[in-house]
Amino acid sequence: MTDVRVQLQRVIRRCPDHGHFDEATCPDCDDEGDAVLEANRRVRLSKFVSGALRHFPDDAGLSLDDAGWVAFDSLVEAVGSRYPWADAEHVEAVVATDSKGRFERRDGRIRAAYGHSVDVELESTTTSVPDCLYHGTSPRNLDAILDDGVKPMGRQAVHLSETREEARNVGSRHADDPVVLSVDARSMREDGFEIDKRGAGTYTVRRVPPSYLEVAER
Repeated sequence: MTDVRVQLQRVIRRCPDHGHFDEATCPDCDDEGDAVLEANRRVRLSKFVSGALRHFPDDAGLSLDDAGWVAFDSLVEAVGSRYPWADAEHVEAVVATDSKGRFERRDGRIRAAYGHSVDVELESTTTSVPDCLYHGTSPRNLDAILDDGVKPMGRQAVHLSETREEARNVGSRHADDPVVLSVDARSMREDGFEIDKRGAGTYTVRRVPPSYLEVAER
């Protein structure tokens, strides 16, 4: 899966037939498209939208419902108040090209798919869960995790990755030499833990006790 930091360095373009993309050409028809959002503005806009829907809706002038939803038009208005150059298409472009599936749109509304520190109630998902998941972290956290397990640490849930590569990418945000832990998701589910898929390849659970963890990569 594409590292989100690399992805955000790309210009977003629009194909007249297939919509927004962030590759060199449209993946459907190879059209070069028209530039919509340059990379540096994409970074700022993506961080603001993610933060507003996950962590500081009040500061952004948004009122989320109990499930984290807000009117898309309200988000566009909040974005425009912060960045006068941004409009609805810029927000749509950021959401449409997010490879991690961090956002959900439905019936004129939008929300963050996961990662909240504000209090919201996300419904359970019915998507199948792999038997093994992964968690990337800094080496300095390893001893505490092996003693106490993985905890949300300010978020509502622990985030787990579908692949070692993605867990390594997550861990590299916190250390140059991240540790990757494997999680026995199958046993956790058999023991009654609810694990939900959120976004493209992220899974959430309230916590991971140490008995379900093994060091996969140091």
